[in-house]
Amino acid sequence: MAESTRRPLISANWKMNLNHLEALKVVQELSYLVSKDDVDEVDITIHPPFTDLRTVQTALESDKIPFYLGAQNVHEAESGAFTGEVSAPMLSKLNVRYVIVGHSERRQIFGETDAVINKKVKAVVKNEMRPILCVGETQEQRDSGEAESVVTQQLQACLKGLKEDQLEHLTLAYEPIWAIGTGNTASADDAQEMCALVRSVVASEFSSEVADVTRIQYGGSVKPTNAAELLNKPDIDGALVGGASLEAQSFAQIVQFRLHDFEAL
Repeated sequence: MAESTRRPLISANWKMNLNHLEALKVVQELSYLVSKDDVDEVDITIHPPFTDLRTVQTALESDKIPFYLGAQNVHEAESGAFTGEVSAPMLSKLNVRYVIVGHSERRQIFGETDAVINKKVKAVVKNEMRPILCVGETQEQRDSGEAESVVTQQLQACLKGLKEDQLEHLTLAYEPIWAIGTGNTASADDAQEMCALVRSVVASEFSSEVADVTRIQYGGSVKPTNAAELLNKPDIDGALVGGASLEAQSFAQIVQFRLHDFEAL
């Protein structure tokens, strides 16, 4: 299954939800709801909890379900005395293709710094997987006019030391922290403005050629009712979906955003 550069990437981040039996049920339901025409137009990644990875991998491969397996996090070291952690080589052996790095919950709850996230991005790239690097501002930072500077600084720090050819399969996800799990969503225009900023930072740090092919997702209370408006903006190339991805029907509708007028729902 070939991937083109800027076609939409829709990612299901299940967070700490769904045991392996529940995960299998959702994946099987999705396989019936999402058609061949859908996967010809959109790349789909499923990011279950670590305990579900093997079950989901087996289902995708044995049933030839055309979704990519993803992980929600990774440790920066390849091995060692890091109880409870999972390394990039371990994920790679499970045929994980995409890894979320630097999600705001990892930053805020677990104290991950830009320096640590930078190491994780490099570990993912080294092991021939594709990072989905998350950046975004808090409500306080947005209210004080710091949103652009915060996101710019995060990008500069988290991409430090990477070469242009290593960014070929990188996805960036703009996820305003104030919109995650709150039901609040950035307006389509605000999301477009910030995703355009993300692209401009990549252009200034690397090149306009790299920026032009970099996929940028929006994440933050994406739902069937707002997916089409968000994903039709020129600098928004996909969605990082949280709560709405836990139910097969709602996630399938987001995948099928081109086919429906969700404003009428």
